Amino acid sequence: MATRTRRSQRRTEALSRERIVEAAIELLDAAGEGGLTFRALTERLATGPGAIYWHVANKDELLDAATGAVVAAALAAERAESAESAGPAGPDEPAESAEPAESAEPAESAEPAESAKLAGPAESPDSPQDKIRAIAFGLFDAIEEHPWLPTQLALQLSRSPWGSVTPRIFESIGRQVRALGVPEGHWFTAASALVHYILGATGQNAANSASARNLAPDVDRAEFLDAASKVWEELDPDDYPFIRAVAAQMREHDDREQFLAGIDLVLTGIAALHLPGERGSTPPPAP
Repeated sequence: MATRTRRSQRRTEALSRERIVEAAIELLDAAGEGGLTFRALTERLATGPGAIYWHVANKDELLDAATGAVVAAALAAERAESAESAGPAGPDEPAESAEPAESAEPAESAEPAESAKLAGPAESPDSPQDKIRAIAFGLFDAIEEHPWLPTQLALQLSRSPWGSVTPRIFESIGRQVRALGVPEGHWFTAASALVHYILGATGQNAANSASARNLAPDVDRAEFLDAASKVWEELDPDDYPFIRAVAAQMREHDDREQFLAGIDLVLTGIAALHLPGERGSTPPPAP
């Protein structure tokens, strides 16, 4: 009996909020929100429910904590990669002080000329634009890896914008909007446009992937897009001239390349509206 008690004490002492959240993420990845139950959690952690309730009050708190942990890890990873790419410059040196260089382009881009056109003027290494792209791709990859994440992010933004997740995402994007030189009166609008595009596009991409898997689990992405594009091509030409014209582009598109193009479109719009001296810029709308 004494041996069993000591083992139970060691197991309880080793249990932490971080380990509980880690196990919750594993369950969410494996079976979605429906698979995250306190019964499943106690089995995975080989402990009793009381030890878990000591650290988290209920499932909602656990979902919030899991979402926060995944987002924090995604943003931290992108910050680390950005710091490494900055080279020997000190961490306090502003990105704007770097010498001008050609715009960095993603390796997966199939049309570099078009991407450069969307990116606008040449950017310095580790520029605010590149940092925004890095943040966006960090969230893109996190949502691909954790299919349950888009729903939780949407809930966080609408239900508890004062929680840890929404401020963390807005702060990461907002610092780069400020570094771009956007006037303070337009910081919230510009950051919101980027955040809403990033989360909306990544969430839709995750939903598309999930739908494709559910509708045709044995069909790969290329086959799924090919089937969809053929349906588009057969639509009535009078009612759907545009859809028929882009059917082949839909079949051949790359999700990450398309995502980057959208980021660059938003950045180009921000520059045109809010950055002085940009070619083709227009005055900001009246307040």
